[in-house]
Amino acid sequence: MNSLPVLTVEHGAVAYDDRPVLRDVNLSVGAGEVVAILGANGSGKSTLVRAALGLVPLASGEVTLFGVPRRRFRQWHRIGYVPQRLGAGGGVPATVGEVVASGRLAARGFLRPRRSGDTRAVTDALTAVGLVDRVHDPVASLSGGQQQRTLIARALAGQPDLLVLDEPTAGVDAASQEAFARALRDFVTGGGTVLLVAHELGPLQPVISRAVVVHDGVIAHDGAVPHPTGHHADPHHDHVHPHGPQDPPSIWGSR
Repeated sequence: MNSLPVLTVEHGAVAYDDRPVLRDVNLSVGAGEVVAILGANGSGKSTLVRAALGLVPLASGEVTLFGVPRRRFRQWHRIGYVPQRLGAGGGVPATVGEVVASGRLAARGFLRPRRSGDTRAVTDALTAVGLVDRVHDPVASLSGGQQQRTLIARALAGQPDLLVLDEPTAGVDAASQEAFARALRDFVTGGGTVLLVAHELGPLQPVISRAVVVHDGVIAHDGAVPHPTGHHADPHHDHVHPHGPQDPPSIWGSR
C-alpha cells in the first residue's frame, strides 16, 4: 500500500458569518481506506469534506491531495465526488447511460472523442451499482435510491482513485443501500480509497475500515466504528448515528 496519504487536512478551520463550524481539525486518509465521517446533523461533518475538496473556503489550515497542496492540485479526474441529495434527473430527459457516461468527461477531456474504453467503463460502473439493465431508461423513471445509484455510477465511471460521497444512502431504499455497499467493496478491492459522510451506516458498516466522528466542529473520535448502546444496540435498531463524544468506548447518545 502506498504510504503517502491520499488526503490530509491540517489544522483546518471553517466559519460561516464569523460562526465557527470547524475548529483545528486534522485528518489523514491513507490509500485503500474506507473512512466514514460520522456525526449528528449540524456537527460539521459535511463541511469537513466540502472544505477538503475546496467547495467551501478554509478560514485557516492546509489541505493536501495525493501529496500536492490543494491550491496547486490539478488532477481532479482522480477524485469522484457525489454530493448530498442531488437528483440525477435535473429536469433533463437524459437516460441512465447518458448520465453515467458524463462521468468520463473529466478523464478523457471535454473535446476528445469517445473511446472504446469509455463504453466499458460505463458498463462496469452500472454493473457495480446493479443498474446495467436500466441503461436506456430515462433517469426520471427511476426511484430516488436508483437515481442516487446512478450518480454513484457516474463517479465510478471516471475511474477515480478517491471516491468522496456525502450521505450517499440517506433516504434511499434498502436494496439501493445493499447495492451501494457491494459497489464500495468492489471499488476498494480494485485499489480505490473512499471518504464518505454518513449519519447512519446501516449496510455500509462492515465495509468501513475507520470512523471519524465530528462533534461540535472538532474530531471527537478517530478509529474503529464505535459500538452503539442503549436503544441503538437493540437488534431491531440497525442505524448508526453518533450524537456526542461523552461515553467512550461508545459515543452514541440518546436521541
